[in-house]
Amino acid sequence: MYPPSAPPTEIERALSAAVAGGSADAVVELLARTRLYVLVARLHADIPGWTAPLPAIRDEASGRTCVPVLTQGMLPPWHPEWVFREVSLGGLARVWPYDVRRLAVNHGTPYAAMVDARPKRLKAWVRADEHSGGAQRRVLLTDVGGPLHGPLAHGLALGAHLAVTNGLIWNRLGAAYEDYTTDRARLRSPWGIPHRAEYRDRLASLMKNQLVGRVQEAVLRTRHTLAHRLGRTPTREEWSDAVAHALAARDAEDRAVAERALRHVTLYEAKFRADGVLAPDDRVDTLAAFDLGRAVNVVRLALGARYGDPHEAEQDVLRLGQQARAAYSSWADFSLGYLMARVVHRAEDDGPEAAEATYRQSLAEHHILAQDPTGPYRNIPWS
Repeated sequence: MYPPSAPPTEIERALSAAVAGGSADAVVELLARTRLYVLVARLHADIPGWTAPLPAIRDEASGRTCVPVLTQGMLPPWHPEWVFREVSLGGLARVWPYDVRRLAVNHGTPYAAMVDARPKRLKAWVRADEHSGGAQRRVLLTDVGGPLHGPLAHGLALGAHLAVTNGLIWNRLGAAYEDYTTDRARLRSPWGIPHRAEYRDRLASLMKNQLVGRVQEAVLRTRHTLAHRLGRTPTREEWSDAVAHALAARDAEDRAVAERALRHVTLYEAKFRADGVLAPDDRVDTLAAFDLGRAVNVVRLALGARYGDPHEAEQDVLRLGQQARAAYSSWADFSLGYLMARVVHRAEDDGPEAAEATYRQSLAEHHILAQDPTGPYRNIPWS
């Protein structure tokens, strides 16, 4: 049943407004910036090198044959044998059935649009798609029918950075994360997960914070331990000496990584302070947020890939929420731990100059999550 009171997400609200405005071009322009989904039998989606043809339905009101698609907020609950393929408006135009003249968006719901698909209009779809730059990214999308409060919402919000990055709903365990094929591909690369058994192993590693840089984490934990002993944040020299002592038995490569990590953490904490997101006396004590946040997204990818079911996914997300609350004291601390890990790893791999773009992008996402009055950081208590 579709909620009568409010659209599930901003996508459906904007679509309803565009339809009410009466401009066919405005509807097409909006759809060109929107992820659209086609229902596919999983049996067909699993056939290598073959794409199922677009489905068709008959619209009872007009008697016309239509191709049905859904927007993100309208995807139905998870089903083991039915999956979704994401399509763009331009992509639809290029494979459009010659004998179908209507695109039915969210057919039969309060947030529907019936779009003219005659050949002349298909050309307009392609132009709009080319000019749009694709589906909108770097936005916070909330499903008003999904978890908004409580432990499950808290756990899902740990993965909100990547949801914002990709323009995906943050608070949903559902039929797709991006889409079935993409979810499986993202698990294979970069995660190296081709099947369920590997997924469970990799998730266990993330839950134990084993995939975040062990040397970088050791550098931060050394400072945390020293600060506890001193009753204050140690100086840069005290910290450096403590790291050298703690890692004295490590090989030369680890010691070199530790020196760079100390330098990078110092640099980015200074930038955090200059940008007003870290108080003068505060510091980042652990990078665990990076593994915990990524773990939530791996759970969602695996659910979309049909490597698990919603109940199992929910239990995993709840466990991740518990671990995050044990490691951090606030959303701000968690978010800065996630950001620090992201930029330190980028700086280690590609150098500080290359990490600057990652820093700016990550900071923008932090601001979205921290400042949006409808977002999880403003509405879900940390503890």
